Amino acid sequence: MSRPRPSAAKPRNAARGGRLSGEPAEIMQRINVSIDFDRRLYAQDIAGSLAHCAMLVARRIITPEDGEAIARGLEKIRAEIEAGRFPFRVEHEDIHLNIEARLGELIGPAAGRLHTARSRNDQVATDLRLWVRDAIDHLDRHMTLLQAALIDQAETHAATVMPGFTHLQTAQPVTFGHHLLAYVEMLGRDRGRLRDCRKRLNECPLGAGALAGTSFPIDRDKTAKALAFDQPMANSLDAVSDRDFALEFLAACAISGMHLSRFAEEIVLWLSPPFGFIRLSDSYTTGSSMMPQKRNPDAAELVRAKTGRFLGAFASLVTVMKGLPLAYSKDMQEDKVPVFEAADTLELCLAATAGMVRDIAVDKAAMRRAAAAGHSTATDLADWLTRNLALPFRDAHRIVGTLVKRAEEMGTSLADLPLKEMQTIEPRITAAAREVLTVEKSVASRASLGGTAPTLVAAAAKAARARFLEEKKENKKR
Repeated sequence: MSRPRPSAAKPRNAARGGRLSGEPAEIMQRINVSIDFDRRLYAQDIAGSLAHCAMLVARRIITPEDGEAIARGLEKIRAEIEAGRFPFRVEHEDIHLNIEARLGELIGPAAGRLHTARSRNDQVATDLRLWVRDAIDHLDRHMTLLQAALIDQAETHAATVMPGFTHLQTAQPVTFGHHLLAYVEMLGRDRGRLRDCRKRLNECPLGAGALAGTSFPIDRDKTAKALAFDQPMANSLDAVSDRDFALEFLAACAISGMHLSRFAEEIVLWLSPPFGFIRLSDSYTTGSSMMPQKRNPDAAELVRAKTGRFLGAFASLVTVMKGLPLAYSKDMQEDKVPVFEAADTLELCLAATAGMVRDIAVDKAAMRRAAAAGHSTATDLADWLTRNLALPFRDAHRIVGTLVKRAEEMGTSLADLPLKEMQTIEPRITAAAREVLTVEKSVASRASLGGTAPTLVAAAAKAARARFLEEKKENKKR
């Protein structure tokens, strides 16, 4: 007795095959489907299918006629998805089965030949690697734009003096340009981590099958090359069950998000009236529903807050993976949401931060006043004592500490402490010592490699532009 054919109104899920004859429970369907989020893999899934199809034809596993029909159908599906006309159906669970079902509707039985020598296990592993690779390239462009914004401001403010802090206490004067270039370096390392991740993930799982390879005479080198992978993955079990690349991507996103959060915190501080170092326009601030005078740095605060999303994404996936035996388990369907969310969130934070950097207007006078406060040039006086009086630095440090204490008792700054008062503590101090106590002299003297001297900052900005931005242009040419 033949079985009735599935109705057109409710297409049968190809993954249930002939083994399962009943329909899944409604709650089973709800927990099992992933099409709501993995539809984002459509471009990568189609690219992988086209490469697999071309290989099957080249190896005479399917006919050229079927191969042409499959390729034509896949291109039509791509166009439908990009035009918003594709009929995504939850009955087909995921992006792979949705595309396969639609292909069958378009070209008939030949569609079933596409899955020869392939499993959804190696298919999704390939798709996700391709997606993360694309995401890395996209995020790298956004990081480059942020670096460019920071370098532009650093060149403008190579000599703009501001206080440098340790423990959020005034430490020594630095320049605003020098401060911004610190974040350029952090972003450079963030880009390096993503490049390293990209290099390691760039091996092709396609052809690993469900877990053990295939009996068909496939050419894995051909599909790897067609998809711009460096080589096929060496072990079929590892190929379908590895998600190290996704974890590494999430870790790199988390570190970059942390860097953005630190900078966002500084924007919040600098914009507050007690600091008053910078201004942001209406484009990157909001008002208060009650207090009409307020200008709130909400963009910076939200960038600062979103670090939790990156950390949560990594914790989520590493928890999924930590107890899984080889090879594939359905648990791994949960790899995509944290990866998508981290990539989306990092792109948003990078764009918002770049916008704020370009929007910043600096109050140089406020920065200089703050840089001169808190006895910030005390170390310069200690250095002067060491150089000119041949004192051990620890002795000079103790003397200047005593001078700072005396200045505080007199209600003045170290720079304004009378010379006679200084000489009561160290008689050999001369008027020449007072010359090192201006913030301009202080920053100019920090001329060691990587220091804050304005000439060095200008040169460092130029060098950073060559290292991080011109390098990008060269890579594009290659």
